[in-house]
Amino acid sequence: MKATTTLLSRRRLLAGAATAGILAALSTSSPILAAVASRNRAFPLIANGLPATLVVEQSADSAVHFAAKCLADDIKRTSGRSPQVRIDMVATDGPVVLIGVLGQSPAIDALVAGRRIDVSRIRGQWEAYLRLVIDKPFPGVEEALVIMGADRRGAAFAVYDLCEQVGVSAWHWFADVPVQRRNNVYIPREPWVDQPKVRYRGFFINDENPCFSGWAQKKFGGINSAMYAHVFELLLRMKGNYLWPAMWAPKAFAADDPENMIVADAMGVVMGNSHHEPMLRAQDEWHRHTEQGITGGPWNYVTNGENLRAFWRGGIERMVSKGKGQVYESLVTVGMRGDGDEAMVEGTATELLERIVADQRKIIAEVTKKPASETPQLWALYKEVQDYYDRGMKAPDDVTLLFADDNWGQIRRLPPLGAPPRQGGYGVYYHFDYVGVPRNYKWLNTNQIEKVWQQMDLAYRRGARQIWIANVGDIKPMEFPLGFFLSMAWNPEAMTAEALRAYPQAWARASFGAALAAEIGDIITTYSKLAARRKPELIDQDSFPLGKVTADALDGGEFGQMVDEWNALETRMLAVRGKLPPEQADAYYQLLEFPVSAMANLYRLYYCTAWNRKLAASNDARANYFATEAEAAYARDGALTERYHTINGGKWDGMMNQVHMNYVIWNDPTQQTMPSIIRVGGDTPDGKRRRQPTFVPAPARHPGIVAREAGTFDRAHHGPGLRWTSIPNLGRTAGGVLALPQGQAATSERDGVRLEYDMVVDRPGAATLTLFLTPTLDTLGHGGLRIGVSVDDRPLQPLTVRLEATGGTQDTPGKQAWADAVRDNIVRLSAELGPLTAGRHVVKIWRLDDNVVLQKVVLATVPLPPSYLGPVAA
Repeated sequence: MKATTTLLSRRRLLAGAATAGILAALSTSSPILAAVASRNRAFPLIANGLPATLVVEQSADSAVHFAAKCLADDIKRTSGRSPQVRIDMVATDGPVVLIGVLGQSPAIDALVAGRRIDVSRIRGQWEAYLRLVIDKPFPGVEEALVIMGADRRGAAFAVYDLCEQVGVSAWHWFADVPVQRRNNVYIPREPWVDQPKVRYRGFFINDENPCFSGWAQKKFGGINSAMYAHVFELLLRMKGNYLWPAMWAPKAFAADDPENMIVADAMGVVMGNSHHEPMLRAQDEWHRHTEQGITGGPWNYVTNGENLRAFWRGGIERMVSKGKGQVYESLVTVGMRGDGDEAMVEGTATELLERIVADQRKIIAEVTKKPASETPQLWALYKEVQDYYDRGMKAPDDVTLLFADDNWGQIRRLPPLGAPPRQGGYGVYYHFDYVGVPRNYKWLNTNQIEKVWQQMDLAYRRGARQIWIANVGDIKPMEFPLGFFLSMAWNPEAMTAEALRAYPQAWARASFGAALAAEIGDIITTYSKLAARRKPELIDQDSFPLGKVTADALDGGEFGQMVDEWNALETRMLAVRGKLPPEQADAYYQLLEFPVSAMANLYRLYYCTAWNRKLAASNDARANYFATEAEAAYARDGALTERYHTINGGKWDGMMNQVHMNYVIWNDPTQQTMPSIIRVGGDTPDGKRRRQPTFVPAPARHPGIVAREAGTFDRAHHGPGLRWTSIPNLGRTAGGVLALPQGQAATSERDGVRLEYDMVVDRPGAATLTLFLTPTLDTLGHGGLRIGVSVDDRPLQPLTVRLEATGGTQDTPGKQAWADAVRDNIVRLSAELGPLTAGRHVVKIWRLDDNVVLQKVVLATVPLPPSYLGPVAA
């Protein structure tokens, strides 16, 4: 038989170290290993174009049947031939794949009873599964790949894992990632045991107007069950299990299309509602059927509690309407915010919120006829609700406390160090998209997976392991960070710093093949870093400094250098595009070409606008050149969007309709408009009016300023159980450095955990040390995050990051500092060091608190010139 390279999933590569411990713990005499020892070769899922037979018994859960159908479809996509699918185990000439749930599959249970399989590692475990090859499992069957789950999703996830190994991307429909044809696909015979480390893993479709809603209306006639079937499949293929549905008015998941919750449950998806929609009721439902006398009144529990309880009861009654004593699998949000995701009314007391939750749980118990603790619930500590929690608000022990970030990627609060375990545990609600202050950001992906990793690794190590859910806006174009988020959620322990570094190339390989994976992985990583520097909705002609103007030439300044970086990235991206086969063009456009070209074009648009206005202010005719270039860039923006909407027969028409230029307040402009430009004319000679400018390079460095990227330290002094670790690309320039593992207690100068940088001062004088830090928040509520600095043998100076996240006005220094930090995606801290002589000095950066990430160190004996990114490191 011709040798074929075994396909391994990205998740398997990432989880290998964790699972190796499980397999090593198995005795060499166990039935699992004995089955492997009998024949040392891989299982032929597809051999010479012939697929194995799939067996899924009639009694299997619908979620298992759906997963098996996906596998059958994927095998056909890969091999060109549909596998035979049977509902019973009978004699067959070729290999068989048996799929089922432990305790629900007669065939699997017979193998367990006959001691052919040891299931002690998965029995009773949430979403666990076991896969192994057994020789001669039944009369007339030579060998079988047995896939069993401890529950229905465990079996389904084992199958979706196999789909990935077949070579079908989770994004085969939602990003048109093509399938490479293969005649041979072999599955390792070694037993594979796996289960998630985070119980509920999912995403929230939010802020979905105009893009997602408009697209769904054109494609499916609305946000309905036909559309959601694709969303559910995407979620499950990424091994997610939990969804908050689109909810901007006038949408209501369960009310708009009753098939929505039926299809979700049948496919194995756990449904919930967003952080501010309690008791499985969509917000818009409160504004419907007002003639019946229950809905439509004040969203106020003190004055309208009876009607609110009746309304909430309807949501729980709908959950139990499945029949035969069964429920539609759900995770119920409890608690209360103001109507429309607003803050509660002024003066709301923690006692009132506790009473609301107690009354909601009474409704749950009455309707389900079971203790409330048997229905999974969460209480979202979002915005002001976290303040109530900080002031002592108590939650029932079985209710999951869902902490949130600040809507900009910084987690606000986490369980205290050493906190006792809770039955309901803790979770995190994270944002890739947001509508709110200081500015909406909805257009393109601006999320670095390195930052997502740093925050979610911290959350996991601090005990947030029950729920991970991300606000992904319209799903597209968040494909890359969403896939990473759910991959990490399956096993955060396997997503080490090394696995993080390898992820982009693995993602590119799974999407576009091995040949160009390294280049594509580097392009998506560089894009994410450049895009995260500042949200595009925040960029305008004044965002970054220009250089000097002379009669002969222009210095592009820092703005020009940033445009150069985008131009270089776009050139690389287009060069790779030219090497791809035609069938990958649509996927490449969605995942790389459009975001890179659109963002590069936006930078050019505002760069040209900046020069146009600066030159026109002095009646410099070179302004006209930049006016023409700005007009061309604006036109290209529209052309890029139009192309997105026409690829693949117009499949994604409407998905990129987000307004993204000329914001004047935090909210979206009503329509896309071009920045205003000025033309110089009149008495200017025609030749000068058409003059094309000449550029000169900016000065390489400024005397009196020494800058070092954090990862270029000369010496690292680690501490007990701590090690300084560089995370390439984390932040705005080269990367970040932090002490791992996270989730550890504070250290002091006595612990000696520090980095040292040898820095040569070329101009003596009073020195200022400036640290550039990744924005993070004090998740313990202790008044800020501390880091220490010193130079040579001088005393340590503690510096404190004091950011106060807000969803409203920035009316305190902490709130203003937070708004500046999220707008610029950086925190700057400075310390006065006193006079320094010329020559070499040792700058020391001390770890004091956890969750502090250093990006750049700048030592200056002269004032720093205006700069967005800070002085360029040597």
